[in-house]
Amino acid sequence: MTYDAGTRTALVRPSPVFLGIVAIAVLGGVLAWRTPMGELSGQIGVFLLVVAGWVVTLCLHEFAHALVAWRNGDHDVVMRGYLTLDPRKYTQPLLSIGLPVMFLALGGIGLPGGAVYLRTGTMPARVQTRTSLAGPAVNAAAAVALLVSIRIFGLDGEHRVFWSGLSFLAFLQVMATVLNLLPVPGLDGYGAIEPHLQPGTRQKFDRFKPFGMLVLIGLLFVPQVNVAFFDAIYALFALSGVPEVYAALGNHLMQFWMR
Repeated sequence: MTYDAGTRTALVRPSPVFLGIVAIAVLGGVLAWRTPMGELSGQIGVFLLVVAGWVVTLCLHEFAHALVAWRNGDHDVVMRGYLTLDPRKYTQPLLSIGLPVMFLALGGIGLPGGAVYLRTGTMPARVQTRTSLAGPAVNAAAAVALLVSIRIFGLDGEHRVFWSGLSFLAFLQVMATVLNLLPVPGLDGYGAIEPHLQPGTRQKFDRFKPFGMLVLIGLLFVPQVNVAFFDAIYALFALSGVPEVYAALGNHLMQFWMR
């Protein structure tokens, strides 16, 4: 089956669920923008901005995987609804979206999320690599776009609640980029190198794919690993010129309900 440009445009259509999540993020941003520091409405705004914004980027991450796979012959992604950006279409939506959101809300950790089933096995190795890297590329692009905006418009002291929330969302994108690129079975970093491994090596690592995320979560709960990891992410974040305190304050505001 072939798809012309008009068909392609019709197939890539954001679902009402995705647009609703975007609307929640915008609402949170408006609340944060209009509220001075110290007021509850601003903290609620940051919570909505960060959590809904994070889910939006999770959807865009998985959409990028599906779009690259589709353009290279996996047209089943259309039937599975992956091109609608609807998180309900993912494999195990509760674990794909619910678990990352829970870790974000409780601990400020941006775990990789989302899961789409793609038929990339018959594609050339370079295409499989490109498909795996498409998701992290979205997070990296989001991080750059947010940090550049904050650097240009957000360091004058005005609307500090909003810019702090946006800074923490940018921090999460940096974290997601790094985590997704780790060569751990089950994550995109491993998916990028997997097609270039020998069949026997791939077979050995296949058994660890279901546990890759669990291992990652477990390591992040080791105090020494947690401190070293967050120090590294803050160091990468600081390369943008945006003060680290902005992201830290955004995290603090987002978790207002825990205090």
